[in-house]
This record gives sequence, structure tokens and C-alpha cells, in this order.
Amino acid sequence: MAVSRRKFLAGAAGMVAGQSLMMMPAPAHARIALGDIQLDVVSDGSLALPGGFIFDPMPQAELLPILENLGQSAEVLTPPCNVTLMRQGGRVVLFDVGSGPDFAPTAGDLLASLEALDVAPDDVTDVVFTHAHPDHLWGVLDDFDDPLFSQARYMIGQAEWDYWTNPNTVDQIGDARASFAVGAKRRLDMIAQQITFFTDGAEILPGVAARACFGHTPGHMAFEVRQGSEAVMILGDSIGNDHIAFARPQWHSGSDQDPETAAQTRLSLMDQLSHEQTRVIGYHLTGNGVGYVDKTSTGYAFVKEG
Repeated sequence: MAVSRRKFLAGAAGMVAGQSLMMMPAPAHARIALGDIQLDVVSDGSLALPGGFIFDPMPQAELLPILENLGQSAEVLTPPCNVTLMRQGGRVVLFDVGSGPDFAPTAGDLLASLEALDVAPDDVTDVVFTHAHPDHLWGVLDDFDDPLFSQARYMIGQAEWDYWTNPNTVDQIGDARASFAVGAKRRLDMIAQQITFFTDGAEILPGVAARACFGHTPGHMAFEVRQGSEAVMILGDSIGNDHIAFARPQWHSGSDQDPETAAQTRLSLMDQLSHEQTRVIGYHLTGNGVGYVDKTSTGYAFVKEG
């Protein structure tokens, strides 16, 4: 009997997930209920980055005591990758799709994490991208370079799409990020027929509104999920870590493509989130990324749930 590529991949994913589950506990996840909306935070693994990737532009004499006080190494960063899964009625929605197998050896665990929740790639009805960096986008294709979530429609901010699909971006982004541009364009081109675009403030799905958070990338979006008076903000990388981004949000970060705009975005967003006490899900915030933003005398702090 002939086996289709899709069935082969589904079976392989199930085998990998099964082996992973026998070797270790099911991937940790947090669950949030908002009326008829269920949000699960699932793991795509983690990254291992040199500290300078974020810290190099910052005033070192001020930076190091803050990091020491927060228990954060200045040399190595190991941020988690927290993918948000939303289910409502017949919709199964992913906000970002992780790294896939080609970006980092410590990441690419999304399929096993979804399997632990009995969610298969073909169950996903919608994929929404915060932005097109590798650890958020590169998991969109399978091992045969076909769209992994074959039944899904895809959504991305118009400005983000325009930037990464522009053939001039690879020549303008700088050598350190040239591979990001090549990888993003190739993957976005593969889903071009299934993708739709939105702008700031659009209700992209029932109860889900786009929030422009430019700076980390030119068209980065966050998403407010709301039911009545309750809301959760899916941050993506608009607040990129749980230490210095909170303690000194005004400082420029080496991870941001437009550091000045990103700093303004962080300050505005944290002011709103702390004032309204909105629960957040951060892609690279500690643990499952779920918590609140608390205003302090010198900046802000991430208050982790659980």
C-alpha cells in the first residue's frame, strides 16, 4: 500500500512524540480559560544565545549589577520558546509555529508538545504570526518543504509580510541576519496562496485583536484575546525577556532590528499592561511565559504565574 508523504510525516511525528513521552514527562503547558476560549501554552524547546546578542548595546557598568541581582548570566541566555495554542468552537489556532528542525538543536519540539494535547498538524485551522524571525516561522514547513499545517489558513501583519518578502531585504538587513531574510522569504513564498494580511487594530478572529508592536521587526504584532472584561495579551517578542527588558525597557537591545522603536514600544506596552493588570503570554518569558507586568520604582518586573 502506498503511503503519502503527509501520512508518513504524521506517523513519524507520532513516533517521535511517543518516544519523547516515554523518556520524559509530557511537555509542560499552562492553560487559561476565557469564556469559550481555551489557551494552552506549549513548548517548542529553548534557545542558547550569547549574552552579547542582547546586552552589547547596553551600558555595561549599569547592566552587570542588575543582571547579578536578577540572577541572569551576562554570558549565556537560554530563553524558552512558548507557543500559544487557542481553541474555540471548531477553531484550532497557533500563534507562531516554532523553529522546526533547522534553526537550533535545542528547539523544534512543537509537534511533540501538540501531540501531548492530542493535537495533530492537520487539526490546526489557523496559524497567526507575530513576526517572521526563525524561531517563530521556520516550523511552518515539513521535512519535504511542504506546509506542515496543511489544512490551515495563515495570517500575518501586512507590514511584516512586505518587509520579509521584499527581495532587497537580504541586502539591507546586515550579514548577521541575512540568513533570517533568506529563510523567511522562502517559507512565506511557500504559503503565499493560503495567507491573508491584517493591520493594527483588526479583529483577526472572534475575540482576537491585532496590536502593532513594531521595532523588534518592522511589522511585529501582539494579540489581545478578550472575552468580556477578561483579556490576555500574546506578546510574541515585543517584550523579549523576563529580566533586562523589564528592569530597563528603555535600553536598546541587540536583538531588535530597530532598537529605538522597540524601546518605545516596550515602554508604552508595559505602561498599559501594568495599569490594566492584563495577563500576558511571552514567547521567551521564563517558564511557560504566563504572568503579569508589575510597575516598580525603577522600571517593571515580570510576575510569573504558578
